[in-house]
Amino acid sequence: MIETGLLVTKQHRLLSIAAILDVFDTVNKFVKNAGGSDAFKISLITAGDEQSMEGYTLESIRTSAQKKLILIPAFNTENMQGAIADNQDYLPWIVNQYQNGAEVATFCTGAFLLAATGLLNGKIATTHVDSCNGFAIAFPAVKLKSDKTLTEDGRLYTSGGATSTFHLLLHLVQKYCGKDMSVKIAKFFAIDMDRDNQSYFSTFQPARDHTDELVASAQQKIESSYSEAGTIEEIIKDIPASRRNIVRRFKHVIGITPIEYLQQTRIEAAKKLLEQTDKQMSEVIYYSGYNDPKAFRKIFRKSVGMTPSEYREKFQVN
Repeated sequence: MIETGLLVTKQHRLLSIAAILDVFDTVNKFVKNAGGSDAFKISLITAGDEQSMEGYTLESIRTSAQKKLILIPAFNTENMQGAIADNQDYLPWIVNQYQNGAEVATFCTGAFLLAATGLLNGKIATTHVDSCNGFAIAFPAVKLKSDKTLTEDGRLYTSGGATSTFHLLLHLVQKYCGKDMSVKIAKFFAIDMDRDNQSYFSTFQPARDHTDELVASAQQKIESSYSEAGTIEEIIKDIPASRRNIVRRFKHVIGITPIEYLQQTRIEAAKKLLEQTDKQMSEVIYYSGYNDPKAFRKIFRKSVGMTPSEYREKFQVN
């Protein structure tokens, strides 16, 4: 039986906890129906005076025994720094559990709490696609793989957003209970087992809640001029600062360079045209600011994880 601790963090996303419990409870049900005993013994781990949930053991981080597997759910807030601050008491407990042999798995934005322990430094990780820029700025020592549905590095696991939770859960079920059980769970919950990329679910949402006027000016110029097939130097040429200074400050505040910002702005514009219009591909390319179809398709596929035509087929509204 795998001693498993599910953190009941402050500001947790209830749906995340429900999905985790549902999958592991279903595994236990299948095992017992086959004449065995529970594969996972799940305890809810708290740092305060949270009330217990019927059918589950409640343990405090002050008295909890060593676990084999620690699970960190997603947060229900966009204020990740606030969420980390509210859950500071968990950090040394997670580190201690890991140092004594536990594996740690995080789901969606739960990766922020694991990263705050320092355990992810130098390791690969992923999180919700729309939280990746903030994660990269907050934890530059982590090797962020924003396109990945899930990652595994040593005894640390992370998953992307929303339904990616189920892909990591399947991965853990297969590790502890075998391939047959993971397939059974996949069929029961109707999970597509082959998806390993989440890039096409992303929406470019750059930081705007900063006070750097030079960076804000560069953002405004890029967003108003992206459709002109020019270079980044031409777009920001009127900003009264050296290119080196702009790039340095832009990367520090936004997390990416101005040329990457221009590229992501153009790709986001192309995605919207593919979703919302019937424009010919040549028009999509032109209105997105590109003049080289081959280069556009190469950049789009690298950024989104599929070709422009595949994206339109999958997401077009009409």
